[in-house]
Amino acid sequence: MSLSYVFTTLPELALLVAGLLLVLLGAFRDGPRGAGLVTAGALAAMVLALVLVVLGDGTTASAFGDNFVVDGFASFLKVVVFLGAIGTLLIAQPYLRRSAVERFEYAVLVVFSTAGMALLLSANSFLALYLALELTSLPLYVLAAFQRDTLKSTEAGLKYFVLGALASGMLLYGISLVYGFTGTIAFDRLAELYLDGETRLPLGALVGLVFIAAGLAFKLGAVPFHMWTPDVYEGAPTPVTAFFAAAPKIAAMGLTIRVFIEPFGAYIADWQQIVIAVAIGSMVLGAFAAIGQRNIKRLMAYSGIGHVGYALVGLAAGTEQGVQSVLIYMTLYLFMTVGTFAVVIALRRRGQNLEEIDDFAGLGRQRPMLALATAIFMFSLAGIPPLAGFFGKLYVFLAAIEAGLVWLAVLGVLTSVVGAYYYLRIVKLMYFDAAPEPLDRGLDPELRTVITVSALVTALFVVMPSPLATSAATAAAALLQ
Repeated sequence: MSLSYVFTTLPELALLVAGLLLVLLGAFRDGPRGAGLVTAGALAAMVLALVLVVLGDGTTASAFGDNFVVDGFASFLKVVVFLGAIGTLLIAQPYLRRSAVERFEYAVLVVFSTAGMALLLSANSFLALYLALELTSLPLYVLAAFQRDTLKSTEAGLKYFVLGALASGMLLYGISLVYGFTGTIAFDRLAELYLDGETRLPLGALVGLVFIAAGLAFKLGAVPFHMWTPDVYEGAPTPVTAFFAAAPKIAAMGLTIRVFIEPFGAYIADWQQIVIAVAIGSMVLGAFAAIGQRNIKRLMAYSGIGHVGYALVGLAAGTEQGVQSVLIYMTLYLFMTVGTFAVVIALRRRGQNLEEIDDFAGLGRQRPMLALATAIFMFSLAGIPPLAGFFGKLYVFLAAIEAGLVWLAVLGVLTSVVGAYYYLRIVKLMYFDAAPEPLDRGLDPELRTVITVSALVTALFVVMPSPLATSAATAAAALLQ
């Protein structure tokens, strides 16, 4: 491995090396104190990786036989993923301490999974894609079952593992078909097929692309491969659910964009209807299925399915503006989601974790500042102006309209109206209903920091939207150049 390869992959190498060192540290310093040291080391490693990405000069570079590429698109999403991992690791500590499951393995698994996501975003061939995807997924299977003494967590881990293996098999089968009918698995070469005179994908390769789309839809938790999402979200420990809803989902969306736009961008007529169908199914299911939910984690699972559908509206446009809109949407979604799960972790009564929607009753009277932050997140997730969620949807719907998909944007608006019901219901419970019993007082510093930062970004994005919009535009241009 040449020295240039080391510099190209420095953030990923930093995380991988840190993960190996933290395993040794945890083995020699077991117990809560050792877990605290490992967590601090994991946070330091992620901050270092984040700084290394930010300090990159933004030029495109490749490594390992062009299987790994660093460009503006990958760098943008790596920053978002690292922020999500840092935020969810911070809010996990109070929960793990109080639940007596503070073990060093948690932070190590998050570090390795995050390293896999970074590699995933820079994958430039289906070989690199699959290897990075497995590095991302294997720690997630363990994290879902992290509370191994509880039946729900064990069931969530097993269900996620079995269905994840099925999705990986479908993805591999699709890759094999694409290779068999095109003779290559490199993204660059697949893009060049169009330049060689091929205006449509061979039928076998198109079937392979359908299987690849199915595997990616599972990782996104999108319809019709969403069936694992509500059960795993409910059964996994709340910090793990927050991690699932943030970093892996954003990495999977970035991977989906790269796969459809980079190697198959010229064949939009072949895959656009697939993305549209998945987007419609996800928006409709996310809007209607969440209405009857009583558990906040299940509600957030269906909410996440709906938001994936809205993001895919931007991808369906197949344009630079569409890619930019998805990047903006997923970045804002990160802050809204992590902030919401931080609030859920903060809610306790008699020392017990609360997960039911009815537990929000009376929060406005007992914890007014926490209720205010929750209201900001709920209004933003519903897409109510002038909060960040409104602008996220505005960007993707405008991109769809510019691409001639007016009816898809209208459908997105209608499902947003339906979905607003269950978000506003939580606000109603907080301010108009009385709590059956007092909630525990006090807020851990980690939770206070994450909730405050997330609420400020969500509420004040309207004041200064240009930095994010400009960065997303630059990233989209790098992918489509």
